[in-house]
Parts: sequence; structure tokens; C-alpha cells
Amino acid sequence: MMQISRMISLDAKDIQLLARLQKDAQTPAQELADHLGMSASQIGRRRQRLEAEGYIIGTPSRLNPEKLGLTVQAFIQIETRSQSSGTHQSIKRLVATTPEIVAAWTLTGEADYIFRVYCTDLRALNRLVQDVLLPHDSIGRVHSQIVMDQVKDDTALPLPS
Repeated sequence: MMQISRMISLDAKDIQLLARLQKDAQTPAQELADHLGMSASQIGRRRQRLEAEGYIIGTPSRLNPEKLGLTVQAFIQIETRSQSSGTHQSIKRLVATTPEIVAAWTLTGEADYIFRVYCTDLRALNRLVQDVLLPHDSIGRVHSQIVMDQVKDDTALPLPS
């Protein structure tokens, strides 16, 4: 049995269940049960326990950005003008109110933040950078990188074996 995160135990079946759910959270319980050699009710109880313990924090639907007209994905590094609480609160408000920013992280190193953005086209990305990010009082420098191709899906976490 593997010990993970504050001494909560996960057994091999838990790990297998988490791995399957990462690939498709809508997999029917009976299909999971058949794959894991358990009953559907056992699968249901395990899933509820994993949710209650915080291993499963949600089951969002993944949408196809191209079908939605979002053909440009980019990563934008942000250097702030200062390192103050007000600056970071301002950036958090910007992230929360700008729908093109789908993920944001604080970083060590040269950049203070990195944003993952989706836009309809290059013109929309340019507008986001020129009209939203650069004029923002807390932002000092912007460096964008356009994604050419995504070679690996980013939704699945590595699980212990």
C-alpha cells in the first residue's frame, strides 16, 4: 500500500481507478468494475471516498478549442513592475476578469507569472497583449510564445505505480 499526502493510504485499486478516471471521468461504473475486477458498487464507494478525501477535485468537461473558434493558444510571461501585495492582487483580478486567460501560475526566475491563453486568431492575441496586458498598471514586461502544436495532453497527473 502506498502512502501519499499526509499519510492517507491509496492502494493499487485506488491508483488504477484514478488513472482510468483521469482519461475519462464519465466511464460507466460497470466498465470500471470490469476493468478493475470489482463490483460497480465497490467502484462507486471508492470514487466517493476519493472525492471526500480530496483526491478527485472535480470532473470538468474538456472542450475542443478549435470547434469553438479558439485557434491560437499562447503562453505569456509577465514581469510585474513591483513585488507588492497590491500588485499581486491586481494581477489576480486581471486573471479573474479576462476570459482569454485560462490558466495562470506564479513563477520563480525572470517572469513573475505565466498565463496560458486561447484567442480566436493572431489579431485577437495582439489585442489582448496590446490593449489589456501592456497598459495594465502592474505589468512591466510581456513576453508571449505561440503554441505551434500540443504534443501531449496536459490533464493527467503522474500517479505512483
